[in-house]
Order: sequence, then structure tokens, then C-alpha cells
Amino acid sequence: MVRPALEVADIFRAHGPAWRQAQQSHLSLGQLKVMSAIEQCRTATLGGHLLHCPACEHDEIAYNSCRNRHCPKCQASAAKRWLEARQADLLPVDYYHLVFTLPAPISAIAYTNKAVIYRLLFEIAAETLSTIAADPKHLGGRIGATLVLHTWGSALTHHPHVHGIAPGGGLSLDGDRWINCKPGFFLSVRVLSRLFRRRFLEELSKAQAAGQLQFFGEYAHLADPVVFADWLAPLKKCEWVVYAKRPFAGPKAVLAYLSRYTHRVAIANSRLISMDEREVTFRWKDYRAKGKTRHKTMTLATDEFIRRFLLHVLPSGFHRIRHYGWLANTGRHDKLAQIRELLHVVPAETKVIESSAESVQAVFVCPDCGAPMIIIDILARKPLIRAPPLQRGVP
Repeated sequence: MVRPALEVADIFRAHGPAWRQAQQSHLSLGQLKVMSAIEQCRTATLGGHLLHCPACEHDEIAYNSCRNRHCPKCQASAAKRWLEARQADLLPVDYYHLVFTLPAPISAIAYTNKAVIYRLLFEIAAETLSTIAADPKHLGGRIGATLVLHTWGSALTHHPHVHGIAPGGGLSLDGDRWINCKPGFFLSVRVLSRLFRRRFLEELSKAQAAGQLQFFGEYAHLADPVVFADWLAPLKKCEWVVYAKRPFAGPKAVLAYLSRYTHRVAIANSRLISMDEREVTFRWKDYRAKGKTRHKTMTLATDEFIRRFLLHVLPSGFHRIRHYGWLANTGRHDKLAQIRELLHVVPAETKVIESSAESVQAVFVCPDCGAPMIIIDILARKPLIRAPPLQRGVP
């Protein structure tokens, strides 16, 4: 694979130290760890392997990856491994893509309350889908869904939303039959939007009353329950963006979509255009425009680019891909087997075993001749230099 001309790591290495020094009182430990991981990714600091190609005698060094989930370079291989595991879950039915988006005022307070509000976004979106699907007026069955959290817009602004992938149908409530949704139509977007809005605001109010939310700066006054209730009132009337796209064109299209969305980070290296001492220029998509005018370029001050990138660092241990209903990890294997029996399809496990046996590839491939390369030496990681602990009263 050809290395992009410019990478996020290049920006962090060139401007990160000065930026960290200027912002040291405003950065979280998680953000510092992300910057450090991306800067060290595939460098001698993390160690690596000395490779040799027996076919053409080519030698090269392959440095280790940081494997940080926010690193643009490390997500392609992670997505590939995840997709291979998901192939066994696919069913021969239409799949639908849904999106649940938070309105701008809630997005504004979500940044300082990531763990709480992102969790609510997942839980309420899943609950909304399950509740409406179980209603006999709509589908009358139990569904499965995979939800993926994205926190960014194309311009790196903070824009929390979840993408949902759901098979077009569900198990009957008694579990005896499979219920297909109407052709080309999964669930009513209008109904989903109304329930999602109501339930999210209810749970957000409970979180505020329980003292689970933090407010700073211009939002500090929202700590008062009365003021918070007044602030929420207009959000009960405005439209919340929930939409569904047309069904995918078969299982391969589902996997292609998942490969693009599940392990995506705030910006891919391929979108970066240039960097100098003061600015970074990148490509972005303006969804308010139409046609070719959607595709634009944006130039930000380097400090602002780094700030926007780090807006999207997730809380430690927070899972951004979650499965619900009969796709939840607990009982998924048995439920899928039951559904395949009802649909009269061959279990996917057989197909996966056969295809994997045919597609075994070498881990390292020679860039000159394409032959498998062998590891002839291990390059150890360099010891990390850590500053001594600060002592009170000592500069």
C-alpha cells in the first residue's frame, strides 16, 4: 500500500510538542495518550521486524503499529479482522441503514459529558428501534441491530450520531416464525424520531437530576434543575434528525458499508492535502450543498486542526460498536441458528470455513515481487523516557 503524502502523524510530530505545551492545562490524559500513540505509530520507538524476501532477496523493516483506535493508519487492519468475524452473522434478507442524530444544543453539552450522553445515544436509539419494531402496527417482531458511534462531521466539528445496520425483519414475538418488513421499507422514520426524542429527553433529565452531568462556561447555569428544564423545553418541539436509507444491494454491500464505517476515525489520511508552519488543508463534504459542489477544501490553523481532531477522543473503555436484540453477543449464535432454520438457509459457519481456507495469505508480502517475506530479526521497542514526578514547592 502506498503511503499517503501527508498523515495526521506528520502533523502531530511537527506541531504536537508546541501545542501540548501551550494547552497542557486543558488536555485530558486520554487525549495525550492518543497523540503519543499516533506520533509513535510505525516508528522505531515501537520496535518491529526485519523482513527478507527469499524470492528476490529484498530486505526491509516493518515497524509495529500503535493499534490505537483513534489512529488513521491502524484502523484498516482492525476493520478487516472485525468484518471477517461478522460475515457469519449475515442473513439472506435486505439490510437497512438508519441514523440517529442529536440536535446541536445537546451536542454542545455532550463534549463535557461524553460517557453519559454517548451511552444514552446508544441505549435510546436501540430501545426506540426495538419498541417500534415490536409494535404489531409496524413490524410485530424482535429485531437485531448493530450501532456504530460517530462523533464528527466532515469538517471535524463535534456532531454525535449513531449509524445503525439492521436486517429487514424480525423474529415473531413467540419465536416461531420470521417476519419480513415491507419491501423497501423498514420502520417509520417519523415514529422513530418522535419516540427517540421523547425517551432521550426523559433520560437526560433523569441524568441531570442525579448529578451525572457537568456544565462549564456558558452552560454553567444549566446545573440548576429549573433552568435545565426550561432549556430542554424547545427541544421537545423541534425536529430530531432520524432517517433511513434505501436497503443495501445484497450482503456484499452491507460488508462494504461496514468496512467504511465501523472503524472510521475523525479524518482519514487520504483527505489531507497539505501542511505548512501555520495551516493544514484537507478535503471535506458539505452536505448542505448539492452535486459536485459538496466536495470542498478547508484550511485550518494547525492548532485548530489538532483541537478538532482531539474533540473525538472517546472515554477510556467506551465501546463505539454495539450489538442489540438477537445480534447482542449473549445468545447471538443460537438466535442466528434459529433464524436460519426458519429461513431455510445453510448455516454460515460452513461457508466461512471454506472461504477462509482458500484465502490464506502471507502476513508480510514483498513490495517488489509479491512473494511471502520471512522475519529474520526482531527489533525491540525503545524504552520510553518519562519525566520525574512533580514535587510540591519544587519548580
